[in-house]
This record gives sequence, C-alpha cells and structure tokens, in this order.
Amino acid sequence: MIDELDRKILSLLQKDARLSYREIAKKLNVAVGTVYNRLKRLEEEGILKGFYPKLDYEKLGYELTAIIGVRAQGKRIIQIEKEIAKDDHVLCVYDVTGEYDIIVVAKFKGREDMNRFVKKVLAIDGVEKTNTHVAMDIVKEDLVLPI
Repeated sequence: MIDELDRKILSLLQKDARLSYREIAKKLNVAVGTVYNRLKRLEEEGILKGFYPKLDYEKLGYELTAIIGVRAQGKRIIQIEKEIAKDDHVLCVYDVTGEYDIIVVAKFKGREDMNRFVKKVLAIDGVEKTNTHVAMDIVKEDLVLPI
C-alpha cells in the first residue's frame, strides 16, 4: 500500500519524470535515500512501471488516431488481444463489454498505415468484425490521474 509520501513522490514524477532523486528530496524535505528506496519499492510492487516522455505524436508524423472496435470469438479474445498489442502502432488495448469485445487505440502516419493495420487485424484467426473511428481532433490525451 502507498502512503502520503509515496503519493507526493509519484505526483511530482507525473508532472516531470526528469526530476532527480535529489530534486524530489528537496521539494519534499526528505533524504535522497528515502526517495530512492521509495521509488525502488514502488517499481518492485509494480505500481511504478517506468518513466516515459510525453510526446506530441502529430509533430512526429502520426497524423491519425484511430479507435477500433473488434468483435472476436469468445474463446480467442485473449490471444487476439495479445496479438494486436504487439503492433507498434498500438497505444492501448482494452477488453470491454458491449457491442465489441476489444477496443484498440492506435496512431498512424497516414491512411495507408491504418488500412494495412486494420486488414492485418481482420486476418487474425477469430476476428469477426472491426469498426474504425478516426479522431477528428484530440481535445485531451493524457493518461495521468491525480493520486
């Protein structure tokens, strides 16, 4: 379980993952060793899964964001999700309820990339149907929640 100090450390890192242990310690008025030990424990417990830069994918050439619903045969859903998740275009794969079994969020440099990806998904054994939505504008794209 995490305590208030863990929450504060994680909150600082969510805002700026480049902060050094020393900078975090100074901001929170604790020892550098405390920060190091807390982060090491949070990683070991699987709470902290890495440090990632926040990228502007459009500026890197990824002009299309697609949200793709996938209907799949029940006995194959987990295998299909794992296969889809391997693709470099894929940001998120969700096992969901409703009309579709799987929701995929992916980014592409153009329509041709997206077309190839969708056809590749449709070729996976057990995939029955896909439904692709292209984001017209991204209002918010941030996987950071308050802790």
